[in-house]
Amino acid sequence: MANASQSEDLIVHLCQTSATTVFLPVVYSIMFLTGMLGNVISLWVFMRKIAFKTSTHIYLINLGISNLLLCLTMPFQAIYYSLGTKWYQHTTMCKASINVVTPVIHINICISVIIMSLVAFSRFLLLIQQSHATRPSRWLQVLPRTLLSRKRDTKLASVLSLVIWMILVLTVTSWIVLYSVKEVKSIGEEVSNATCYSVAVEVGGEGSQVYCLVAVSLFFVFFLMVIGTYLAVMKHIWRSKKSTAFVDSQRVHARVLRNIVIIKVVLVVCLMPHHIYKAIFVHILNERSLMSRTKACHPLSIYVEVKNLLLCLATLRCSTDPVMYFLLDGTFRDNTLSLLRGHSAANDSQTSNLSQLSQAKLCVIC
Repeated sequence: MANASQSEDLIVHLCQTSATTVFLPVVYSIMFLTGMLGNVISLWVFMRKIAFKTSTHIYLINLGISNLLLCLTMPFQAIYYSLGTKWYQHTTMCKASINVVTPVIHINICISVIIMSLVAFSRFLLLIQQSHATRPSRWLQVLPRTLLSRKRDTKLASVLSLVIWMILVLTVTSWIVLYSVKEVKSIGEEVSNATCYSVAVEVGGEGSQVYCLVAVSLFFVFFLMVIGTYLAVMKHIWRSKKSTAFVDSQRVHARVLRNIVIIKVVLVVCLMPHHIYKAIFVHILNERSLMSRTKACHPLSIYVEVKNLLLCLATLRCSTDPVMYFLLDGTFRDNTLSLLRGHSAANDSQTSNLSQLSQAKLCVIC
């Protein structure tokens, strides 16, 4: 970020409003309760109730695990925003916030973007292979045959998910080491009794600025991928209308299109504001000479609060993703409804197996 080691930036503090000290702690507390319940139930359904798992289920299981880990950080986030100005940077709670909570949040956001994009892409692969158009889709000639033949391979989905976890953990951990040791610690040593909620922690240094820009770029790469699949599906449906078999395939087309739209809405509503503002925030840091300064508050105070509010919106998915699973996957929906209705284990098993086999034959959910 901007050079936060300048003495004029270190002698003033970030000021907080009730949006930070009251609103965010309340929201994070609610998200913890609803997110834990929703994700525990979701993982139990995916892992125990669904016998016939597909690649989509593997991706959503990994997303559920990531969300569950994120939910465990919510109490720390609530305490941090309400008491962060009273902690010193050398305290255990502050170090936990920097070295544990921060990486979990960023890993979760990255995993969510990548996995939702993969689910959208798998819907697209499903549709173009169930072609009722006058001629086969050109994508069948462009994409590797191995990818097309193994789109429902759970082993491939598991390996791909593991690789994603490893790359993100290594990348984010490397950044956190730079952030906590070189940026926060070095800046904190220049100020006696530096608080946890400070410019050093909330803004960081130039390394954090580079990480922000990389994260924003990757988000828009995957977002464009989802938009591309949406446009390709729309084109495919339009071409399929010329076929006499279009009526028989309408259900498949409608569900695939709906699933991609749901993913696009989640990306636009929850994650896009956070990533757009990150780019704006980096620009603001480089234009700080244009900002007015007060005697008591750091000029970045309001910008940091907006950043934290949009981060809260991005992490809100840990509570709402179980609803997305319900809309995306018919097998998950059937098993969850059976669970909520309190059906017997025998009835649940029979209904689940019939539903899964039926959906596999229809190739509606894979």
